[in-house]
Parts: sequence; structure tokens; C-alpha cells
Amino acid sequence: MTALAAVAAILAALLMGAMSPGPSFVLVARNAIGLSRADGLATALGMGVGGVFFSGVALAGLYTLLSAVEWLYVGLKVAGGLYLIYIASKIWRGASSPLVVDDGRDAQHHNLRKSFWIGLTTQLSNPKTAIWYGSIFAALLPQHPPLWCYLILPPMIFAIEAGWYTVVALSFSSRRPRELYLRAKKWIDHFAAGAITALGLRLIFTAHKAGI
Repeated sequence: MTALAAVAAILAALLMGAMSPGPSFVLVARNAIGLSRADGLATALGMGVGGVFFSGVALAGLYTLLSAVEWLYVGLKVAGGLYLIYIASKIWRGASSPLVVDDGRDAQHHNLRKSFWIGLTTQLSNPKTAIWYGSIFAALLPQHPPLWCYLILPPMIFAIEAGWYTVVALSFSSRRPRELYLRAKKWIDHFAAGAITALGLRLIFTAHKAGI
């Protein structure tokens, strides 16, 4: 396989992974519907930056460390699961609160920064994403890739991660989904919190299992 074909295969595999349902999808959709389109896009941007981080880890070959040091991998899974449960608890507690929109510029910038960091930390909280990146790179990238591979992969991966979640944010921030959310905010937030909690618990309860 040529380097160009390998890069194309890596990008295709990562796009498929990004499109699979998970906590990232739930959070981007919820922020886009429940807060604003800008918050959804800020969350998508955080997902893209997280993807760049994981691509750097994979290119450096650090995923082998998680494969070799079992306690580190287990610890990361537990920590990631606990963080997802923490995010879910905040969504659950705020489910009954009315949606308040503050038009102040400072508040808006603060909310966008918060949405960005929630997107980034949620992306980074799942060590299985790091393993997925590492496995794809190990399986498809040539043993001695040319320099241009190291230069082109991070921005392309950012475009895939941020691009897909931008599509999610734009789709869910349109008028009809937002009206639906406002009518059923409590139940939708409870569902989102439950889904994220389930994913967090799955990380924790499978942390002891051997293998990546």
C-alpha cells in the first residue's frame, strides 16, 4: 500500500468511527439544540482539537504504552468513565431548569468557551478513542512514512472530526429540533444524561478486562 493510499484509508476509517453514536454525538446534539447553534459548533471544534491530540499520540506511537502498561490503561478507562458520569449528572440536575438565554456578549463568549472545553474534555476522556486511533495508524500507516504524512494527517483529522460534528450541530440546531427540545427539555436531558451515564459505566465495568 502506498503512503497516499494508507492516508486515505486512515481518514476513511476515522470518519466511520466519528460517525458512530457515542457521548460526543450526544453532547454536540444537545448543546446545539438546548443552547445555541454557536455552542454546538464550539463543541464540535473541541471534538476536532481532541482528534488532533489523538492523532499526535498515535503518530508518536504512544498507544503502545497503553498496550504494555495495563494499570495505566485501566486507570484511564475508570477516569474517563467517572468524567462522563460527572457530565451526565450536571445535565440531569439541570433538566428541570428553564432554558435561559443571555444575550450579553460576555456571557455568550463564556458559554462558547465552556462548550468548547466540554467538547474537548469529553473527547479526551475516552481512552478507547486513543486506542482506536493507535490501532488504525499501526495497521495502515507504513513503517517509515514520508514526512508529508506527519504534516497532512493532523489537519485532515481535525477537518473530519470537527466537520462531522459541525454537520451534527447544524442539523440539530435548526428550528424544528429546537422547538421539540424546548417542549420536552426535561425528558430529553434525562435521556441524554442516561445515555452518557451508561457509556461511562460501561467504561468503568469493562476496565478490568484484558486486551485493548
